[in-house]
Amino acid sequence: MQQIVFLDSDTLDAGITLHRPDFPHHWQSHPSTAPEQVVERLRNASIAIINKVRIGAPELAQLPDLKLIALAATGSDNVDLEACRAANVGVCNIRNYSGPSVPEHAMALMLALSRNLFAWRQSLLEGRWQQSGQFCFFDHNIMDLHGKQLGIIGKGTLGQALGERAQGMGMIVRYAQSQIGASHDEDRLPLDALLQSSDVVSLHCPLTPYTRHLIGERELALMKPGALLINVGRGGLVDEAALLKALANGRLGGAGFDVASVEPPPPDHPLMQALQYPNFILTPHVAWASEESMQRLADQLIDNINAFAEGRRQHRLV
Repeated sequence: MQQIVFLDSDTLDAGITLHRPDFPHHWQSHPSTAPEQVVERLRNASIAIINKVRIGAPELAQLPDLKLIALAATGSDNVDLEACRAANVGVCNIRNYSGPSVPEHAMALMLALSRNLFAWRQSLLEGRWQQSGQFCFFDHNIMDLHGKQLGIIGKGTLGQALGERAQGMGMIVRYAQSQIGASHDEDRLPLDALLQSSDVVSLHCPLTPYTRHLIGERELALMKPGALLINVGRGGLVDEAALLKALANGRLGGAGFDVASVEPPPPDHPLMQALQYPNFILTPHVAWASEESMQRLADQLIDNINAFAEGRRQHRLV
């Protein structure tokens, strides 16, 4: 009988229905798992389900019965794929489950920042409307997104979904040229040109050695004064200390992040410090987490495990 262990089940909302696989199995679930608990909890497991728990060569060397790591997420940077390949351990992930949720969250951040909603709300809490003596007041800038250029870094499913929504609002959409291989698409620009010409830049690419700190002090300086930066991809894509500096000096129009290089970020983290600015929005890695998206994720997770048991390669990384 297959032994299935979910090491961090609290990464899915308790209200989501997680069906059980079709084949005979023993299921064990842990709300969370510390690094030193991984090997002991997977000792007899043939299938491990993880979201953010890290598994590498040292753990795999002690888990001879492990045959599959089923990721309850798309990102796989917490798993040593080469070590899994060497140990003949399969790895599968979740794909295309958050198609509506992530681009809608990115749009929400763009709209909130372009309309300065948080600054207006704070002014109202401080009684500014009553003090103005008029039907309205003009303390904060408002920018229309219609007619503005949105530069998207990453032309995968989510990047294109955001582009479609932005075009529906009348935005001009351009994508960054890939760092891996040339592209001749008319809607692609070299990264520097994209940063220089875009009113809003949104990140939708994976975190790799090539993309770590893709946006740093140099790149932020290339952006238009007053431009907005959106990151619903991975925290390491942006040099967060450089972002804090750009917000402090007022050159950046605003930034909306759903991810951080450390999650949860400690109180002294640059993104936590940036919360002092009304033109910075941070949400706790929930762009993907609409009820509909989480249910699609849970259903696909079990489908992947069923496929593995049937000898089918579904959404396999290894």
